[in-house]
Amino acid sequence: MERVNPMPESEREKPDSIMSNRYSRQVVFHGMGQSGQERLRSATVAVIGCGGLGSAAVNMLARSGVGRIIVADRDHVELSNLQRQVIFDEADAMAKAPKVLAALRAVERVNSEVQVLPVAADVSPTNIEQIIGEADVVIDGTDNFETRYLLNDACVKLGIPWVYGGAIGATGMTITILPGETACLRCLFPEPPLTETVVTSETLGVLASIVMTVSAIQWTEAAKILIGDKKHLNRDLLAFDLWTNDYERIRCTPRRSDCPCCGQRRFEYLDGRAPREKRGV
Repeated sequence: MERVNPMPESEREKPDSIMSNRYSRQVVFHGMGQSGQERLRSATVAVIGCGGLGSAAVNMLARSGVGRIIVADRDHVELSNLQRQVIFDEADAMAKAPKVLAALRAVERVNSEVQVLPVAADVSPTNIEQIIGEADVVIDGTDNFETRYLLNDACVKLGIPWVYGGAIGATGMTITILPGETACLRCLFPEPPLTETVVTSETLGVLASIVMTVSAIQWTEAAKILIGDKKHLNRDLLAFDLWTNDYERIRCTPRRSDCPCCGQRRFEYLDGRAPREKRGV
């Protein structure tokens, strides 16, 4: 067997060189550059929900070099998650690992530079401001409207941009919300749908492809915010169906002065005062 001589010390990659190579394809992209990469490295992103959308977002955030990722979710990994929740594996499902801890371990394997702050808890009016308070941007990985309205209240109150996303079946939608600049979630949807009208992945199913598509847009919008490229942000509601190949861009109305949240700054979900009929329960 031919003996392979070890590479001389002088020719081995140094840690700085390794880190430089890690992001080289991202840095040469005209919209990013080295300055953009440094901004990602110093940024904090909160991901609320670590299911399909959230786990894909955590994966991309870690691989792209975002410095700190706050991940909040109360659930454990199940076998049925693996079809679309890309950051988990069979060992996580067999151990019924808390999703936030499984995400932490996955990120450690992918990028040791990135710090993950796991929050294994229900996101509620009592803790959401503390969870997202240090975030530069929030990515929505939730699966219910009540939590999204709570998230909207907290982000508007604290002035933190957030990226809404939803996926079911083969359909998805997303919009970027900049408090004080764009319409907020309650400007667009003043009331959540009634519970009996809401479909879930358990009843309608969900394809991994739509989850990845929506999450990819969410990551891209978050990256634009973090590097300061507001010019190219999406300020419309994007809706698409990957099965039927239908795509739609819905122009959003300006901020509404009569919006309970961003117009009148009544944070009903954050204060726990949203009437039951508004919650659809």
